[in-house]
Amino acid sequence: MVKEHLLDEQFTLVEIENGQQDDFNFFKDVKNDRIQLHFCLKGNGILKYGPHYSLEVKSSNSILLYNPIQDLPINLSLNASGKYLVFIVTIELFHSFFSEVAGIIPFLNEENKNKKYYLDKELSPAEMLVLNQIFDDKKFNGAHKLYITAKAYEALSLYFGNNNNEQNCPFLDSEANTERIKKAKQIVIDHMAEPPSLQDIANQVGLSLSNLKTGFKHIYGESVFNFLLDYKLEYARKQLLSKEYNVSEISLQVGYSTASHFIAAFKKKYGTTPKQYAMSIN
Repeated sequence: MVKEHLLDEQFTLVEIENGQQDDFNFFKDVKNDRIQLHFCLKGNGILKYGPHYSLEVKSSNSILLYNPIQDLPINLSLNASGKYLVFIVTIELFHSFFSEVAGIIPFLNEENKNKKYYLDKELSPAEMLVLNQIFDDKKFNGAHKLYITAKAYEALSLYFGNNNNEQNCPFLDSEANTERIKKAKQIVIDHMAEPPSLQDIANQVGLSLSNLKTGFKHIYGESVFNFLLDYKLEYARKQLLSKEYNVSEISLQVGYSTASHFIAAFKKKYGTTPKQYAMSIN
C-alpha cells in the first residue's frame, strides 16, 4: 500500500506499508532541490543507487539525504510487513521552518548550501510514536489532511529539536551516561503496568535523580512520566486494533486500577473513548 499526501506544493509525504509476503518495491523521481527524510518504523528498507551501491534503513531508524548537485530518485525495497515513511521537502520550505536556527543545522548553513548531506540516526520513542500515528488517520475523515500535516510538522520538530538538545547537553557527551538513560527507558517499558519510582530507576542505572530526569528529556524529548503515559496509551491502542482483549483487560495490562481512569486518559489523548475507537475499526 502506498499513499502520497501533497501537504504543500513543496512538501510531499509518502506512506508505504507492505502487507505482502514478498519485498515491495517503490520508485519515485525526486528533484535536486528536495531534502529526503526516510523513516523505517517496522522491518527493513533498502535504498538502491545503481547496481553497486545501496543504503539500509533499519527498523526504528532514519536517514536524511540531500544532494543539491543532482536529482536523487527513490528506489526502495521494503521487506514483508514493513512500514515506512518518506518526507520530501524543498530546501526553500525547510529554510522557512528553521530560519532562526539554520546556522546550526549543517545542510542549512550558508557554507554548506551547495554540498551533499547525509544523516543516519536512531529514532526516539517520541518520534516513533508520532510517526506511527500518521498511519492511524482513519477516524479523522474530513480533517484527514490537517491531521497528517500536523503530525508531519510535529515529527520534524522532534527530529531536529532532539538533535539540538543533545548537542547542547554536556551530560550526554558520556556514552556511559547515554547507555544508562537507555537502560532506564527499558525498565520503564518492561514495568509499565507497575513502574518503579524515579528514584528506584535512578538507583538501578547508577544515576542521580536529577541526571536521570535531565538526560531522559534530552534523549527522548519528554519527561519519563509523559513518555510512559504515551507508551501505555499507544500500547493500548494497538491492543484494541488486535481485537483480542476488551477495554477492562487492556486497562489492567497498562496499569490502570479502574477502567474509568484508562478511558479518560485514552479520550484525552486520542479524542475518542477506547470502545468508540474499537467500534470504528473495520
